[in-house]
Amino acid sequence: MPFDRIDRISEEVRKEIDRIIRDDMNDPRISGTWSIVRADVTRDLKYCKVRVSIFETEKRKDFMAALKSATGFIRRELGHNIDLRIVPELQFELDTNIEYAAHINQLLKEDEARNG
Repeated sequence: MPFDRIDRISEEVRKEIDRIIRDDMNDPRISGTWSIVRADVTRDLKYCKVRVSIFETEKRKDFMAALKSATGFIRRELGHNIDLRIVPELQFELDTNIEYAAHINQLLKEDEARNG
């Protein structure tokens, strides 16, 4: 049962971080097509690993730098908007799974076109 609670908290944190970045941040480096794919909060609520997918490869470095520099702001807003005993420390990581899946899909299409 405790894992259900952590899963619910993780999903709520993911949604709120997404909203904070979209609505409350005014950093010009935050642009393009992106998504907060996942937020994994630890059982003790001290840490949260946030997986971010950024479609445009040329914007990834600046986007991640903007997130890392705004971590304190995002965490503070998260604390104001979600009622948690402990507001977790945020660790942003780039997620390339969507890009990898698109690449595999393209390879499969090319192979199908060659082999008929």
